[in-house]
Amino acid sequence: MLFGPHDAFLKRIEAATRAKIVSRNNEVAITGDPEEAQRVEQLFRVLLALIRKGFSLSEGDVQYAIELARRGLVDELVDLFHEEIGVTFKGKPIRVKTLGQRHYVAAMRKRDIVFAIGPAGTGKTFLAVVMAVNALKGGEVKRIVLTRPAVEAGENLGFLPGDLQEKVNPYLRPIYDALHTILGPDAVAKFIERGLIEIAPLAYMRGRTLDDSFIILDEAQNTTSEQMKMFLTRLGFGSKMVITGDVTQIDLPPGKVSGLRDAERVLRGIPEIAFIYLTQADVVRHTLVQKIIEAYEEQRETVGATAR
Repeated sequence: MLFGPHDAFLKRIEAATRAKIVSRNNEVAITGDPEEAQRVEQLFRVLLALIRKGFSLSEGDVQYAIELARRGLVDELVDLFHEEIGVTFKGKPIRVKTLGQRHYVAAMRKRDIVFAIGPAGTGKTFLAVVMAVNALKGGEVKRIVLTRPAVEAGENLGFLPGDLQEKVNPYLRPIYDALHTILGPDAVAKFIERGLIEIAPLAYMRGRTLDDSFIILDEAQNTTSEQMKMFLTRLGFGSKMVITGDVTQIDLPPGKVSGLRDAERVLRGIPEIAFIYLTQADVVRHTLVQKIIEAYEEQRETVGATAR
């Protein structure tokens, strides 16, 4: 369990360190630079402690543990694994996987408006939906409102086949996926039918005041400044808002300023609003996703430096 299937975890740790690791029977011998050897030893001790507590490790967990060990923070992993924030409809515990995610969840508990900005795979939308469902089940809010801009069609959905719901569903699919994981498809359908969950394109928020609601705006980088202002001013009494987006994936037409970027600039000085920045270190999807994000980020920085 410690070394992973076909020693995958061990190979990943060996590739990340200059220390030499030799395993014989029930012992692991680590040799090399004393500081590096001590860091690897602590990494193994923490992973082993998690396994003995009954946690099942993934390749992503081990990779993140390696990153924490480099920063001298690997002991934090034990607390992360114990921080259960919900369960799926199948009874599987939902936990924060990174320190950035823990900071994000803490901000959602404390602030009425939270902006979560970061790359794909960092759990921005999923964790927001988990917290929204917790708030609904706990009686903190009376409904959940989930929305995102349908930018690809310019929010002019008339030319698409089907009724309104069928037209907007492709844009809202990631939100449905998160809800189905947490509540299950049958419960989601019942909640929607009873009006406890509302899923709609951003254009349908105009002119409303949303009281006692947990409101999530997904893909916020594809809002215009006007749309962002419109959305934020829907906040009513007893409500929370979470705005998620990735400023490296803006699909707006040329010349249009992203409402998410504009909100960063305009609202940063308001202490009641939290801005949480997740990075590639917080990516919890396949480990290749993190490498892809890093490669694109390096390319973007290189192009930017050349342009300057």
